[in-house]
Amino acid sequence: MPPPRKRGKGLRHRLAELRGPETQAKALDARALAALAANPGCRRRAILDGAGVDKAALAGALGSPSVFGQSQFAFVRGNAFEAKVKADGGTELLRLAHEKLDRGAEPPARARVPDLTAQGPEGRTARTELALREAAESPGDWTLLDHPMLALDVAGSLAFLEPDAVVVHPDGSWTVVEIKSFPMLDGAADPAKVGAAARQAAVYVLALERVAERLDPPPRVRHRVLLVCPKDFSNLPTASAVDVRKQRAVTARQLARLTRIEEIADTLPEGVCFSPELPAEQLEQAVESVPATYAPECLSACELAFHCRDRSRAAGAVTSLGRPVRAELGGLTTVGDVLAAARGEAGDPDDPAVAALRRAAALRAEALASAAEGTREAAEGTREAAEGTREAAEGTREAAEGTREAAEGTREVAPCR
Repeated sequence: MPPPRKRGKGLRHRLAELRGPETQAKALDARALAALAANPGCRRRAILDGAGVDKAALAGALGSPSVFGQSQFAFVRGNAFEAKVKADGGTELLRLAHEKLDRGAEPPARARVPDLTAQGPEGRTARTELALREAAESPGDWTLLDHPMLALDVAGSLAFLEPDAVVVHPDGSWTVVEIKSFPMLDGAADPAKVGAAARQAAVYVLALERVAERLDPPPRVRHRVLLVCPKDFSNLPTASAVDVRKQRAVTARQLARLTRIEEIADTLPEGVCFSPELPAEQLEQAVESVPATYAPECLSACELAFHCRDRSRAAGAVTSLGRPVRAELGGLTTVGDVLAAARGEAGDPDDPAVAALRRAAALRAEALASAAEGTREAAEGTREAAEGTREAAEGTREAAEGTREAAEGTREVAPCR
């Protein structure tokens, strides 16, 4: 492998080289940040997301295209539902916020909806912070920020995030609003989808807290977010308050564990580039130059999951079996090591993982021997039953022969009468 590159170039310039000079950076959104926080040990995803590489295009160029994503129909339906929720200055959205989160406040008869238009993500971020500051300095009214832009530092790389909405309550506190197109049936939605929405909203809460820290006094960022969904099978909006304190704490801890992007970039060989336009062989070498931490959960969160799974299986890594299994195996990192330890060919007998494997192997051998004995006895019983069936068939044949002879004798006696 070529030696690591020397330090010296600016991080922004280096990241542009990694994704390709002519390639537009892909924005790092809250969904990607939530997935990144769920697997903070994956340096491959960290550098690719930090450089703004389009992982879906990269996976396709590597011959392992991703198969998940939102359909065009679902995208259009979601946009139509969001427009309905925010119609008339967000009247229905604010009504739901008052009903589910702040019944003690005055009903939102009117609300301020500041214009957040600005040039570029940096401009929109500054405009959003100004609107939040103005709302915090003049409490008493409801304020609705439609698609504000927030910034969050992630391992030394700035991510710009765009929640569906942020509501400023009359007491000056802030609430994140997530608008989803999946239905809420009888007041409850699919737990898996609600969990994904909560993890995404937790990222927005973290970004809002960074804004609040810069104000004096800092406003309260509510940890109960408003999840708005279609009611039953209609297009009418309903809502639920979702507590994201747990998701926020986990996300903050995991993002803090991420290795800084510049540290990963400085370990890469000179000339490495992840542009999907490169030949597949060169592209694969570039991707493999960054270590990955694959787990089955990646299949629903990362576009490169199929590529990483194939490499993990080929290397016999136990991570392909799942994090719980990996945690139980201690220092055994490959399937070959696990099997050798179970057979008693390798490993320290005093190691709890090795001892457990050998005990499991002994129990398995005992169970297989017992099953084999049972199978043998069953086969013997089947053979005896078959022999009995044959003898019964022989008896039936002899009885039929006797019946035939008796009938023949009856036929011969009949003319004498």
